[in-house]
Amino acid sequence: MHKQIDTTFFAYAGDKTFSIKNTPHKVSPFYEDKKNYKKLLEKYQEEIDELQNMMYAHNRYGLLLIFQAMDAAGKDGTIRHVMSGINPHGVEVHAFKKPNDQELDHDFMWRTTKCLPPRGRIGIFNRSYYEEVLIVRVHPKILTTYQLIPKELTQEVDLVWEQRFEDIRNLEQYAYRNGIRVVKFFLNLSKEEQRRRFISRIDEPSKNWKFAEGDVKERAYWDQYMEAYESAINATAKPHAPWYVIPADDKRNMRLIVSQIILDQMKQMDMHYPDVDDERRAALQGFKEMLENE
Repeated sequence: MHKQIDTTFFAYAGDKTFSIKNTPHKVSPFYEDKKNYKKLLEKYQEEIDELQNMMYAHNRYGLLLIFQAMDAAGKDGTIRHVMSGINPHGVEVHAFKKPNDQELDHDFMWRTTKCLPPRGRIGIFNRSYYEEVLIVRVHPKILTTYQLIPKELTQEVDLVWEQRFEDIRNLEQYAYRNGIRVVKFFLNLSKEEQRRRFISRIDEPSKNWKFAEGDVKERAYWDQYMEAYESAINATAKPHAPWYVIPADDKRNMRLIVSQIILDQMKQMDMHYPDVDDERRAALQGFKEMLENE
């Protein structure tokens, strides 16, 4: 059994205030070396897969994992490494990029709400409806230029964010009341580490496809994004929909912490395999004898 990581340090559930300036981008590693890291990650994968199989059979709970971060923080890699080996029938991954015309014609949570996980499955959002209080807050012209929100509803722009926070809180409470647990991750990357990773994407040909000019332009708004994240997390952190702020400068450490949190959340669910009564057990025994006598 691996050593359990105390994840309470990273948790925000409305009981304390999140301050971006006082939150580390790196903590002491929970692994000894690369070999030990791989061993620990594999153990987490096995345990998560075990519980996911039980969740699928129990068919009472759904689990929504939301990943938000600045570019190059490692959302894709974390999802890929942590969920590798998990039964694909029990996991659904949705990546939300720039909204298309159809999505812009609907309310701001339409495209994500229709992707909420069904009971028995884990749903993963790579970005989410939180983009509507992050990138849209940093670039408020999106409200009237692309989303075409009526003018009388956007005159007090600060009120728009408060209303959206309220809508998000209501959605997450609604999901919880229907058996869907919502767990949100902010992968907290430092600006300097992002710079190094962008340079790496340029220097390594195999990573060139990851580099986008717009990502560099958005760095100019770093402080505004940090303020937006701080506001969003403080406004929507609840016991039934907690945020976890994960130091992201060390990718391996980040993946282990995320794995522990997912495992902890799944263990809190009152799950079990369906009970088999005496009548059903006798029937199964009969089928077994038939098969053995073929």
